[in-house]
Amino acid sequence: MLFDSPSTFGRAFRIVTFGESHGAAVGVVMDGVKPGLPFDLAAIQQEMDRRRPGQSDLVTPRSEADRVQVLSGVFEGRTTGHPIAMVVFNENQKSGDYKAIADLFRPGHADLTYDRKYGIRDPRGGGRSSGRETLARVAAGAWAKQQLAALGVTVRGFNREIAGLAGAAVDWSFVEKNPLRVADPSTFEAQKAAVEAARAEGDSVGGVCEVWIEGLPIGLGDPAFGKLDGLLALACMSIGAVKGVELGAGFASARRRGSENNDPLGPEGPAKNDAGGTLGGISTGAPVVVRLAVKPTSSISKPQRTIDREGHAADIATHGRHDPCIAPRIVPVAEAMCALVVYDAWLTQQGLREGSLPGLGEWDWAALESLFPPPLDHRM
Repeated sequence: MLFDSPSTFGRAFRIVTFGESHGAAVGVVMDGVKPGLPFDLAAIQQEMDRRRPGQSDLVTPRSEADRVQVLSGVFEGRTTGHPIAMVVFNENQKSGDYKAIADLFRPGHADLTYDRKYGIRDPRGGGRSSGRETLARVAAGAWAKQQLAALGVTVRGFNREIAGLAGAAVDWSFVEKNPLRVADPSTFEAQKAAVEAARAEGDSVGGVCEVWIEGLPIGLGDPAFGKLDGLLALACMSIGAVKGVELGAGFASARRRGSENNDPLGPEGPAKNDAGGTLGGISTGAPVVVRLAVKPTSSISKPQRTIDREGHAADIATHGRHDPCIAPRIVPVAEAMCALVVYDAWLTQQGLREGSLPGLGEWDWAALESLFPPPLDHRM
């Protein structure tokens, strides 16, 4: 089963996340971890640092160290085979920022739907619907990335587009050197200016995040409802700010003919990778390219129309500490969710056919890398 509850994800490798934005803590429990594996807490913290707030003047100034603590499942630096619980205690909440709008529904947020579904909601920062919940995903995803790295699989991402301005070049060395996590130095200044302009106006902008999963073998994914691309789409769509997901050529394939869209195959490998690394929901050995449409941050100080809990019309302006563009902090979250899916699929395939994952498959994909750059048409 993929999930047993709304807060559970995975099959062979399962996680349960817990906590709220302004509660005591946020954390995750990982189950299905084999015993005796090295546990690198420093590497997990490094991923947490990539996601945390307050990294630059282009994200929320909320000051949280986000230091992860391990509560169980690890002894003397190795896993015990029992559930691993990791937690981050909240330290810099300003719940008073939300008193004025406690009975109002913020446009673009889950306030209305949470209130109507549960009959109760935590208005402080969105409670469980807050983006702060994603730090639990990043902690678990960091563990999954470690396991995949040992298998020769890398998961890395960047922002292809910010505020409608798309970059073409991919310079991986530039991604972690700029606050927007874009990969094209030539478009960075324009993208940065667009974010700053939106912030100055009390508004926000969105972006397109792109994740590359490289080094996969042929054979991951389980038709019909466990397809690798389907699980990746589900995982990425579960991120609060994501409103669309595509793999490979994605929506551009709907505007092509079959003769143009199919990836020709030959003894030396395919001519291109518009399929995005999967066929029939099973990995082909080619890089899996996942693209996420990230909406503009919903919390903005610009006045908007809304209703209160009784359904009366009202005006609202959301003050406090919010990202003018959430896309830079989405990148490590998207990587984490993709890593969780792939690691779970790897363990599931091992359970199906032991020894069926020999390596990179039949083709030398590294040598053919120039043949499958991601498509430049990134309309979602």
